[in-house]
Amino acid sequence: MLALRSLAFNFAFYLNLVLQMIVLAPAYFLAPRKKAWAIPKNWARSSLWLMRVLAGTRHEIEGLENMPGGAAIIAPKHQSFWDVFAFLPVIPDAIMILKRELMWIPVFGWYVAKMRMLPIDRGSRSAALRSIVEGAGTAIVEGRQILIYPEGTRRPPGATPQYKYGVAHLYLELGLPVVPIAHNAGLYWPRRKFLRYPGLIRARILPPIEPGLDRDAFLKRLEEVTEAACDEFLIAAYRDADAPPMPESAIRRLKALGVIDA
Repeated sequence: MLALRSLAFNFAFYLNLVLQMIVLAPAYFLAPRKKAWAIPKNWARSSLWLMRVLAGTRHEIEGLENMPGGAAIIAPKHQSFWDVFAFLPVIPDAIMILKRELMWIPVFGWYVAKMRMLPIDRGSRSAALRSIVEGAGTAIVEGRQILIYPEGTRRPPGATPQYKYGVAHLYLELGLPVVPIAHNAGLYWPRRKFLRYPGLIRARILPPIEPGLDRDAFLKRLEEVTEAACDEFLIAAYRDADAPPMPESAIRRLKALGVIDA
C-alpha cells in the first residue's frame, strides 16, 4: 500500500507541475511579476494537497507571525524537496538563490527568469557570494525575501549540522534580519528516495535574528535555534502513533538526546 500511494503521489505531483506550467503559461508570462506569483504559489498549495490526499502526509507551519513582509533573509533547514516549494505560499515575495544550470532548462528556466531569481556559479564560492550580494541590492529595494539554505545541500534528519559561512556573509553584508525555518520533512519525503511516508510534517518559522552580531555569534545562534526546533520535531515524530521509519542519522541523534537508549 505504501508503495502504491507513493507511486500515485509522485505521478500526480509531476503531472500537476507539467500541466500547470503549460496550461497557465500565458497568464503567468503576461501578468506583472508580483501578480504572477499566484501561479507558483497555487502549484505549491495543490502539491501539498496532493501529498495529504494521496500519500497521507499532512503538514503544519507554526510561527507565521514571524514571516516578514519586507526585505529579509529566509534560512530554512534543507532536508527534502518538500522544503523547496512548501514555504512559497507563506513567503510574500521570495527571491531564490539557485544553480545557474537550472536557468538552462526549457520552460522551467523561463519561469525562474520571470521571477528574477539569483542564479550563481557554484564552482566558485567567492564569485557566487559576490554575485548574490550584488543581485540582492534590487531585492532589498523591492522589499523581497532572499531564500538561502544555510547548509547548502540537503542533510538527512538528525545528521550533524554543517552550516556554511555563506549565510553569515550575507547577514553581515546586507544588514538584514535572518528568519530561520525548522522542520522535519526529511522523515516523510527522504532525499533520493521514492517512498513518501504518511504522518505529520512539522515546521516552524522562528523569530528573526536581527542585524548586529558578528559572524561567529550569528552562525552559532542560527544553528542553535534551528537545530533545537528540529530536535523537538524529530522527537515528536518518533513518538507519533504513525511514526515514519527513522534513518540511521535520526536514530543516532535520538540516542544522543536520550530518547532512545544508547
